[in-house]
Amino acid sequence: MAKINCTVTNCSHNNSGICYANCVDIVGNSATKQCHTCCGSYLNKLHYSQLTSNVLSSGSCDCLKCSVETCTYNDNKLCSLDTIQVSGDKVEYHTQTECDSFKHRVS
Repeated sequence: MAKINCTVTNCSHNNSGICYANCVDIVGNSATKQCHTCCGSYLNKLHYSQLTSNVLSSGSCDCLKCSVETCTYNDNKLCSLDTIQVSGDKVEYHTQTECDSFKHRVS
């Protein structure tokens, strides 16, 4: 099973809906909704088409960092979920992506 499933088809790390980045970093410090999060590892295929393949391992991304301190699944800056979903439509910048697996932690 892939660690990161992604519908951002124009990301250079996306290979058939699976993320092949070396490490993904979900950002959005004090997010309260999914739309307040984003994938800090997004790279537009238009500019970074040569970076699709993960050079540190033979498979899909297996490292998921999370700096969204308000997410239930943030465990010491790592995501505790087995798999997440990242999405974005007509994305040009990383801020137009979001983590669909985000769940706001109630204090």
